[in-house]
Amino acid sequence: MGALTALQSRINGELSYVTGNGIEAAVVSFGSGWLILTVMLLAWRPMREGLRQVMASVRDGRLKWWQVLGGLLGAFFVAVQSTTVPVIGVAVFTVAVVAGQSANSLVVDRIGLGPAGRQDITVARVLSAVLAVLAVGVAVSDRWSGPGNSSLLAVAAALVAGLAIAVQQAINGRVGRAAGNAFTATWINFGFGCLLLGSAFGLAWAFTSYDPGPLPSQPLWLYLGGAIGVLFIATAAWVVQVLGVLLFALLSIAGQLTGALVIDIVLPTPGSTFHPVLVLGVLLAGLAVAVGAAPAWRARRRRGGSGSAG
Repeated sequence: MGALTALQSRINGELSYVTGNGIEAAVVSFGSGWLILTVMLLAWRPMREGLRQVMASVRDGRLKWWQVLGGLLGAFFVAVQSTTVPVIGVAVFTVAVVAGQSANSLVVDRIGLGPAGRQDITVARVLSAVLAVLAVGVAVSDRWSGPGNSSLLAVAAALVAGLAIAVQQAINGRVGRAAGNAFTATWINFGFGCLLLGSAFGLAWAFTSYDPGPLPSQPLWLYLGGAIGVLFIATAAWVVQVLGVLLFALLSIAGQLTGALVIDIVLPTPGSTFHPVLVLGVLLAGLAVAVGAAPAWRARRRRGGSGSAG
């Protein structure tokens, strides 16, 4: 799913370039995803039942009201992305986000915010988070140059966006568990995201000189970002229930770098060139996943061994 996120970034980036406005592209992406999920909600009874279960969980206190607001954090991330990337560049933005996401994933797992419960901060988990940041730093090391790289405020905003993503994945997992299916949690996530982004878009239209133009009719793949987002958020809401936030983040980062490597080869952007450092970044990301998952694998083997001995 991380590889699909890299493809989504490529699609949404192209849509943002064509429309000339990142918020408009985000509204189209979120809106199309929410429409897909609404059709599913109307057609699939388990999603409607899951929505009732979420509402009941909020009423009786099993689910906090703020835990259904993960979509606001996702919309915040997209808004930060669209405003800071032109200032600091994709490379610095990506490293700052991954640093925030990896660090906060440790905290989120430690306090038990996600559905997998509390997980201690161990040397292996810290090392895996550091390796993940290093992997991204190496992967984008050929793209560090640029006049905007000195904007500390933009870097700080990207770091906060990464912190927010870790919380979003944790609370979406909670909502998915309460609903009994991940797609209900995804529909709620996209709904709140559309609300925030639509409000920002409307305010910009009403109170600034911005005037949205017509959306492009071709190519049609520009409108696949929402569908990919649905798959990613639904998968995250399900997987974090089992693996926890940090391990899911590590797998996602490894997938994103692998996907970026494939896209650079198969579907490059104009003027882009292939750099071997991206391969090294992918290998380091794989090492980060292995280090982060090793304690759980060892524990599973010990349980399996003791069970077979009995």
